[in-house]
Amino acid sequence: MAERRMFAKSIIDSDAFLDMSLSTQALYFHLCMRADDDGFINNAKKIIRMIGAGDDEIKILLAKKFLIAFETGVIVIKHWRIHNYIRSDRYKPTNYPHEFTKLSIDSNNSYSLGVNGIPNDNHMDTSRIPNGNPGKVRLELGKDIDTSNEVSLSGNPDDTNPKSYPYAEIVNYLNQKTGSNYQSTCKKTRELIRARFADGHDVDAFKRAVDNQVALWWHDFKFRQYLRPDTLFGPKMDSYANANVTPEQIAVAQGKVGVAIARGMEEGTFNIKDMF
Repeated sequence: MAERRMFAKSIIDSDAFLDMSLSTQALYFHLCMRADDDGFINNAKKIIRMIGAGDDEIKILLAKKFLIAFETGVIVIKHWRIHNYIRSDRYKPTNYPHEFTKLSIDSNNSYSLGVNGIPNDNHMDTSRIPNGNPGKVRLELGKDIDTSNEVSLSGNPDDTNPKSYPYAEIVNYLNQKTGSNYQSTCKKTRELIRARFADGHDVDAFKRAVDNQVALWWHDFKFRQYLRPDTLFGPKMDSYANANVTPEQIAVAQGKVGVAIARGMEEGTFNIKDMF
């Protein structure tokens, strides 16, 4: 397996790539550096732990279609064949031919999950790398080789269409419920929303998470500060959205319990069991 990897600037300079957080971009580079000569990786979780990344980063890469995942846990770099040309005397075919045959090669030379798959004799293009190598950046562990040349290749990533994610609807709902002024154009907020959609959530789940936590946290100055996108739309959103928030919990949160107990004791109707 080759030790050096190339990166096409048409991919890493695209808005879709640069819109991601630096930690997500870093994970992408690490995955590319450690992929086999056909772009396959079988230890993504190990790499995530090794660099201190989180689950959200790889979910974003999958949601934005920079990676393709298989049921076996193996992943492949979608634009691998745009990034890399490997000399035939250094090329080693992937150890995952079953997954490889499920892929097809698009007209822009990127991978896609295809119906017919790739024939076994159509692995990585192993022709020699052309001199100058315009539009590419070569990385080697411990070394960075930059180039000022840049060309526009046809292999742009599948950009995330802003209209396909209801950023504004979700963030505006939070602002309406809390009187805040969070921006739906915030990169981190958009990443969190995409990650939660990748988890299988819908718009209603975001709204339930907001409603439940506003009911529980709004009257507590300590917790009110957490009524923000990075908390509500983070990895714990599922528990916020699907919690069974009872009227008793809301009463406790709103500080109405003491009044209710005093009135009940005075009237002789208070029963401690009613509070649970």
